[in-house]
Amino acid sequence: MNPFCENNHDHTLILRRLGIDTSREAVIFMRKDCHVCRSEGFEALTRLKVCNGEKSILATLLVIHSDLLKPDEASLSESAWITLGVKEGERVQISHAEPLESFGLVRSKIYGNKLSEEAFRTILKDVVQRKYSDVHISSFLTACSDDRLDQDEMIGLTKAMVSVGERLIWEKDLIVDKHCVGGLPGNRTTMLVVPIIAAFGLTIPKTSSRAITSPAGTADTMETVAPVDLELKAMRKVVEQEGGCIVWGGAMRLSPADDMLIRVERALNVDSEGQLLASILSKKASAGSTHVVIDIPLGPTAKLRTSEAARVLGQHLETVGAAIGLKVKVVITDGKEPIGRGIGPSLEARDVLSVLQNEADAPSDLRERGLVLAGEVLELAEAVAKGQGKHTAEAILVDGRAWKKFQAICQSQGGMREPKKARFMHPVESPRTGKVVAMDNRRIARVAKLAGAPKAQAAGMDLHIHLNQAIEKGEALFTLHAETQGELQYALSYLRSLPEIISIEGGA
Repeated sequence: MNPFCENNHDHTLILRRLGIDTSREAVIFMRKDCHVCRSEGFEALTRLKVCNGEKSILATLLVIHSDLLKPDEASLSESAWITLGVKEGERVQISHAEPLESFGLVRSKIYGNKLSEEAFRTILKDVVQRKYSDVHISSFLTACSDDRLDQDEMIGLTKAMVSVGERLIWEKDLIVDKHCVGGLPGNRTTMLVVPIIAAFGLTIPKTSSRAITSPAGTADTMETVAPVDLELKAMRKVVEQEGGCIVWGGAMRLSPADDMLIRVERALNVDSEGQLLASILSKKASAGSTHVVIDIPLGPTAKLRTSEAARVLGQHLETVGAAIGLKVKVVITDGKEPIGRGIGPSLEARDVLSVLQNEADAPSDLRERGLVLAGEVLELAEAVAKGQGKHTAEAILVDGRAWKKFQAICQSQGGMREPKKARFMHPVESPRTGKVVAMDNRRIARVAKLAGAPKAQAAGMDLHIHLNQAIEKGEALFTLHAETQGELQYALSYLRSLPEIISIEGGA
């Protein structure tokens, strides 16, 4: 018997399902005048322990002042129903939650104190066990944001993230990977690098993220052409069969604390250096990687805006990587404008497929960057002579081996499919004749998100121009794609409220 439930037989309520989605936040709904709230004096946002037999969860209380529930009823958020494994009509026992001792460590960090690896591990164990509400998690993220983590803490946080999840062990000594720190719309090079490297013969088990602050993550884009929600056993089978995969890391217990932190980061729209570094490297270590190439786009509206910031992050990535057993190579790339044409899952997938199939009108910038990074992976692994990586990668792409391998990976992951197409499209025209001199990556990403990306797979933006390109007044700068008329209008309204997101100089 759960010790926190056995003495609370009078504190029971009958469950009624209201179908309320609160994402992964566990919430319990109770009437203010129910006997449990009255006897215990529970208030809204109190953390409660909810038990059903041997199973229990921690949930945040939301109080109802209407007849939506009867006085002897309670309800749970959809994620809480699933986690607790209960059925409508069953009784649950409700009690005060245990004191959250580890939050004292978070408070210590809030006041500027340094945390040890053990302290991070203690916090993250409670996060993984769902003892932290979203408010607690946001406090932890804020305490560690900006430059509040020194290098020792970055190492400690990264090791702690690895330790509270599962870790893949491969029979081979050399396991390669590639990652981008993000912040650049359309930069979907992973879907080129993985089939090239796997076709060469190296092992590359790629676990990718969904979008945090962007219109698409690699997992979102890959999902338009193949399943990515694979469990560990299925992922291992794909890698053993094809030499590589492109799957969603959140479907597995590889650094599970990171996925919980990312969910709240997405809501806060924050992505601090220490958390970013720990997130990237913990996932690579957990996936069993030994050699990792990391792409850092640099530009005035990219995530990294100065050469010094990119240099410091690169140094931290290489140093922390070495501390946890990873050989890391950082590649600083041009981040002044989006890569490819499509911004949004299906549109980005279209670009990737055109490059893999060597189509004449495939985006040349996406092709070039994919080949550069694939070449860096080959050279870091010492699989080819220095300076021969890109040439080798290009040969694999041009002769069709990469496309054949990509199709095989998709089939092995559950079958290949066609990316969706949007129902609604609207071209946005240039207000003047001139030359494109600047592009605001962040606002471009925001417009694509307002159009519905990434949840609406076909939504986003299709760019028709690049930097330094001449354009005539009335010529289309880009086309918005949306799955509903409302989302299209929402994005257009945002555009009308902004200064230009694409700067054009000269002409009239």
